[in-house]
Amino acid sequence: MPIVRTIGRPLLASMFIAGGWDAVRRPESKVGAAKKVVSPLPVDADTKALVRLNGAVQVTAGSLLAVGRAPRLSAAALAGSLVPTTLAGHRFWEEKDESARAGQRVHFLKNLAMLGGLVLELGDSGTRRHRSTRRRRSKSTVRSRGGKR
Repeated sequence: MPIVRTIGRPLLASMFIAGGWDAVRRPESKVGAAKKVVSPLPVDADTKALVRLNGAVQVTAGSLLAVGRAPRLSAAALAGSLVPTTLAGHRFWEEKDESARAGQRVHFLKNLAMLGGLVLELGDSGTRRHRSTRRRRSKSTVRSRGGKR
């Protein structure tokens, strides 16, 4: 794995692991904000349990991303968990106090930046060696089936 991924994945994953662990251990602090996102949904679910589940997804997928296991699947799970987390926790447009609004806007934009990193990970097709191996396999497959090179 190239050094950029070796360093970048754990850095990206760190916020998810820390925030997810906090949600698993202390979901009560996030239930009020989460209700704003959960209440319009046509499901009858315990908001506290959903906060814990979201936290568990973040810890698990973040850990997998950090060590480079199933990175695209992990990035997809983290992106899916980040959207409701951001919409629930950083509703800057509802803040009346300018200072609080500015702080929430920064957190909202930070989450958008993390989402951008996850999208880049989703679009990553692997190392150069992996791509060239795949290319060689496809050429040899064509040859073995009698096709032209």
